[in-house]
Amino acid sequence: MSSAAEQEAVRQHARAPRGAAVWPGAPTPLGARCRVGPGGVAGTNFALWAGGAEAVELCLFDADGTETRLPLTELTHEIWHGFVPGVGPGQRYGYRVHGRWDPWTGARWNPAKLLLDPYARAVDGEFALPPEVYGHVRDWPQQHVADTVRDERDSAPYVPKGVVVQDDDDWSDDRRPKTPWPDSVLYEVHVKGFTARHPGVPERLRGTYAGLAHPAAVEHLVRLGVTAVELLPVHQFAHEDHLLRRGLRNYWGYNSVGYFAPHAAYSSSGTTGQQVGEFKRMVRALHAAGIEVILDVVYNHTAEAGELGPTLSLKGIDNRGYYRLQSDARRYADYTGCGNTLHVVQPQVLRLITDSLRYWVTEMGVDGFRFDLAAALARSMHDVDMLSPFLAVIAQDPVLRRVKLIAEPWDVGNGGYQVGAFPPLWTEWNDRYRDAVRDFWRGALPDVRDLGYRLSGSSDLYAWGGRRPYASVNFVTAHDGFTLRDLVTYERKHNEANGEGNRDGTHDNRSWNCGAEGETDDPAVNALRRRQLRNLMTTLLLSTGVPMLVAGDEMGRTQGGNNNAYCQDNETGWLDWTLPEDPGRAELLALTRRLLALRHRHPVLRRRAFFSGRRGADGLRDLAWFTASGTEMTEPDWYAPAATLGLYLSGRDIPGRDPRGERITDDSFLAVLHAGPDPIDFRLPGPPWAESYELVVDTAREEQSAAPATVHRGGEVLTVAGRSVVLLRVGG
Repeated sequence: MSSAAEQEAVRQHARAPRGAAVWPGAPTPLGARCRVGPGGVAGTNFALWAGGAEAVELCLFDADGTETRLPLTELTHEIWHGFVPGVGPGQRYGYRVHGRWDPWTGARWNPAKLLLDPYARAVDGEFALPPEVYGHVRDWPQQHVADTVRDERDSAPYVPKGVVVQDDDDWSDDRRPKTPWPDSVLYEVHVKGFTARHPGVPERLRGTYAGLAHPAAVEHLVRLGVTAVELLPVHQFAHEDHLLRRGLRNYWGYNSVGYFAPHAAYSSSGTTGQQVGEFKRMVRALHAAGIEVILDVVYNHTAEAGELGPTLSLKGIDNRGYYRLQSDARRYADYTGCGNTLHVVQPQVLRLITDSLRYWVTEMGVDGFRFDLAAALARSMHDVDMLSPFLAVIAQDPVLRRVKLIAEPWDVGNGGYQVGAFPPLWTEWNDRYRDAVRDFWRGALPDVRDLGYRLSGSSDLYAWGGRRPYASVNFVTAHDGFTLRDLVTYERKHNEANGEGNRDGTHDNRSWNCGAEGETDDPAVNALRRRQLRNLMTTLLLSTGVPMLVAGDEMGRTQGGNNNAYCQDNETGWLDWTLPEDPGRAELLALTRRLLALRHRHPVLRRRAFFSGRRGADGLRDLAWFTASGTEMTEPDWYAPAATLGLYLSGRDIPGRDPRGERITDDSFLAVLHAGPDPIDFRLPGPPWAESYELVVDTAREEQSAAPATVHRGGEVLTVAGRSVVLLRVGG
């Protein structure tokens, strides 16, 4: 809107007159945008890309469901558009797109199906997926050809509608935290699950954007010490038919259908546009607390699945234009394991994705994105290509190249595993870090070579092209897999509640149950499990790179051994806020806070450049590795079986300068990681490494706050308890 008067004019036309002619309007921007048209008449401009379509109808819906169909007759560069006077915010709408039905060539137009605008910024209603919402006859007796038989039933009564949203927001009072990557700590969190059981959040706000913005929720994030929330998908998503038939729902949300709309079910204030304002207020509240907002986004596939999936939006707009198809165009190329893959090489698909990303940054206030199955987006025609159109466009975009970009660097297709291959600007989920740390603490590493790389920033993966240690997002757990507590409680997945015969979820858990499968009353087993939790958390937060925690792991959250709780929208998937009432869980929370505070205070733990390993003028290395005998590790030591590793982090000369141009110096630290079951005598390196050492953390202790600041002399033998981490600050 160009003026306050124009904005007020738009607000005055909430009810649309029926029977009015559609004016030509404009082909840009795509979607539904309120504006003042010719002669000062307020209305909404609608624009839809539908490349191969023969005709497009805009369908407007009254509150009682009455539908008014308005043909869009203007066509500019494959965009159908029109301006409708009198249509304003809150108006529900959809499209019917006419064209050929020829599945053998990939053409699946069916005007009986009401389609969601890909650019809809709010969605009202849920996808229930009855037979009427399928473009083909879902229940055709010969299922092998069912997708070729067009279903003529009207889907409008059964599908959600897009909602026209007012453009009246002003972000001038918002202050983005802009936390540098090296200082970042990510916290993966589910909008609903985080507050669904939070006693400090009013019941009507639990499980919503407003709930996450509530002071009781924000306080936990601030006290914990994280700098960013990484939200599981908040794009409007649909529930899969196989889940609905079993009385379950998609909880995680990796089944997107609307890339501009915040998921309406997380709104406490309404679903006819109110969800947009509520999401923005959540972002503002988190920013005010110094917390960035990163979205987990799913641009690799949609909820329409394969040829036997429903027709909800893109499939009915231009199936061949939006999706990758096989040489047999009835079938979809599936690099995602979800039935379809968006054809990102197509200009209109690339535009959809980048327009969506820019919208969430500029109009919704978010600070970055984690891209689910990012390798699928980097595919050119078939193979993963780091010079692909998607990556090239991101690199030059003046908005997107300035936000945080995180790749899940794999997909399920051939050649899809691309850890370490994404270009500068990108950080990556580093699953090699996850596997090495898990294997070390369960006693499954043949030697410590891989662990050394992972603890020090994974230079073998990222020290190229100007990339830095913070290109590695280090994690031990994620939403997909065991929680941290389950990692030390179960060796086998227990996914029976998902209704898939325990066939779903990975078999490769790299977990250890400490001697008993599942929960137990054995005090020795439980004490060991608590120690292992402290070991894993301490290792993660002392490692070079960007740590990512999963919400609830700091309190010992459990999913009962379910390593694929994607459909558990219940207490299995939600956080249990009573956990800190257990002293053992409270101590883990206290240790996590303490370690994050330590990381925040000490730049040696947040390095902006890789270690060189070379000796400085004082004869010390910036990073040194020690055996239990107190001597520096030699080449054979890296290849020998070992359960103990000492690493010395020198703070005397950290690369880079502070904002005033001064050298950065810090304390030096020695960390000893011992995964063996029995105590070991570790000789502390003497001069020139250190005259003395002050004990900072000892995971063998249940209560870290009770640990005295014990001082040890350089050269002294320190007894390190079995399966524990000791962190010492260098003195002298």
